[in-house]
Amino acid sequence: QVQLVESGGGLVQPGGSLTLSCTATGTIFNTNAMGWFRQSPGKQRAWVATKTTGGLTHIADSVTGRFTISRDNAKNTVNLQINNLKPEDTAIYYCYYEPIGGEGGRSWGRGTQVTVSS
Repeated sequence: QVQLVESGGGLVQPGGSLTLSCTATGTIFNTNAMGWFRQSPGKQRAWVATKTTGGLTHIADSVTGRFTISRDNAKNTVNLQINNLKPEDTAIYYCYYEPIGGEGGRSWGRGTQVTVSS
């Protein structure tokens, strides 16, 4: 079992910045992907960013240039830095973990709320 805990969400003003963090614990496969989805009011959960233990990075086109993903493989931690926040970034941000080449499917955190408002 893999457990994920997110932190760093909150209320911020448009144009501000925020960094989200997620730490995975449990039985971690040594090759894996970790990243973020988000779900805004009235929308389906959408993929945001992914980073693998091997260093591959993918960012959704909709947020490229404002969002940066990083991770620490030794600590099983992934971060999401969000710059120039916009009201449409308001969402619950969910961290995920997925083994690559191992058993088991995707694991999810409980989510952290990001609200962008004046």
